[in-house]
Amino acid sequence: MSDLSQRIAELSPEKLKLLVQRLNNKKEEILLRSQIVPQSRELNSFPLSFAQQRLWFIDQLQPGNSAYNISVPMRLGGWLNVAALEQSFKEVVKRHEVLRTTFTVVDGQPLQVIAPGLSFKLPVVDLQELSQNQREAEVLRLASEEAQQPFDLAQGPLLRATLLQLAAAEYALLLTMHHIIADGWAIGVLIREIADLYKAFSVGKPSPLSEPSIQYADFAVWQRQWLQGQLETQLAYWQQQLGGIPVVELPSDFPRSTTQTSSGARETLVLSKTLCDRLKTLNQRQGITLFMVLLAAFGTLLNWYTDREDIVFGTDIANRNQAETKALIGFFANQLVLRTNLSKNPTFLELLERVREMTLEAYAHQDLPFDKLVDALNPKRELNRTPLFQVKLVLENTQTPSLELPGLTISSLKIEKKTVQFDLLLELNETEQGLFGIWEYSTDLFERDSIVRLSKNFATLLAEIATHPEAKLSELKAVLNQVDKQQHLAKEQDYQNTIQQKLMNVKRRANSRQSTSGNTNHDKN
Repeated sequence: MSDLSQRIAELSPEKLKLLVQRLNNKKEEILLRSQIVPQSRELNSFPLSFAQQRLWFIDQLQPGNSAYNISVPMRLGGWLNVAALEQSFKEVVKRHEVLRTTFTVVDGQPLQVIAPGLSFKLPVVDLQELSQNQREAEVLRLASEEAQQPFDLAQGPLLRATLLQLAAAEYALLLTMHHIIADGWAIGVLIREIADLYKAFSVGKPSPLSEPSIQYADFAVWQRQWLQGQLETQLAYWQQQLGGIPVVELPSDFPRSTTQTSSGARETLVLSKTLCDRLKTLNQRQGITLFMVLLAAFGTLLNWYTDREDIVFGTDIANRNQAETKALIGFFANQLVLRTNLSKNPTFLELLERVREMTLEAYAHQDLPFDKLVDALNPKRELNRTPLFQVKLVLENTQTPSLELPGLTISSLKIEKKTVQFDLLLELNETEQGLFGIWEYSTDLFERDSIVRLSKNFATLLAEIATHPEAKLSELKAVLNQVDKQQHLAKEQDYQNTIQQKLMNVKRRANSRQSTSGNTNHDKN
């Protein structure tokens, strides 16, 4: 029995009752402090959440930047009740104040302003008269144009939806929101509500959804109040963890410009279910998750590319710790800075233990808003890179639900997004077929071939880790050296083959011209 347990056991019944009462009062006080309560709407202006404030400042520095647009284009096949779909969007906008929010400045401070109502219209663009090829080209053009169209945070609205009619029973829905009012989780909430409302409205029934107990503006007020009591503890951890943080500079194909741009492209990564399952066997160690395995592997890859033992990258966390926030549309996601120590040539399993400890500590201090962390650490501000980290890894563990509407088949519409927020981002999703990933990279820094090579190297590394998790980092890097050398040789051979083929084509054309010239002279004779 511990000393504390012994002391509690020796208390008299009266003192024990008093202790229980004090503990209950303390519990109620903590619960009350952590509870989000509705605020008065009399003044109708609210502070921004810390996540919103960061994006608002970015928008002030780069107005018209579409890098923070969230675009969800989709195809709809079947008989669509357009009026019911429009009514569903209107109801969602009515339910969630954040969809009626714009941003203004008072005495130098940004504030949220909530419109009492919003006249939402679902415009329908008729493309039925075009030929099939013309229609497909126009759909992709309009979808890409819509995804790149900037938002005006002061004027709004910050949600747009357009319906393209391709045939009597074929449509495309272009849905776009600014990140300042939504995150990945919020898109899932929006899609579920649209589906539930459409099912009801299309048969003349009322909304089946209960009213939200709070709104996003209530969370923003609560967040600032709550942080006042937590700031010192949270900051102390991060200041110790990130002291002397290095800049992770990946070898690039082009020199970094003096100002950061958002020009980018994407490349896919597919990892088989077999490989994914083998990686998951490492999860069986206490406290290890698939994300930690991927994090340790990603750190190893960056260590090989940069020859640095101190690796820093970012990730996202949902930051919806209160039950009432889980059903809200809004921007709750926070960014965590993860710092990995790869010194002393550990085995991968030893590195995994380091990553587990570091990640769990970061999760325990996840509530500090990223922009407050940047302010506190005050790193050297550079216009050509994001603060604290430039490389990011995200594993989506909450799948965005597919929009399911009665009588309709719905599929995603693939468009090429040409904006990025970081030097390099790997976003992974676990599916029934395995791991599906998207590399987002700055085209001002990297050529496509370099990212393809990086992606192949990461897949090779994961396969080696799954087979030999006890291997030391030096051994894993030796495998990467060999595979990379083979890739270079194959690329050089392809280049030589291409040059040889071009020379042969030139020679063939020259011979053909000589033959034609000889025949012409013979005819003249």
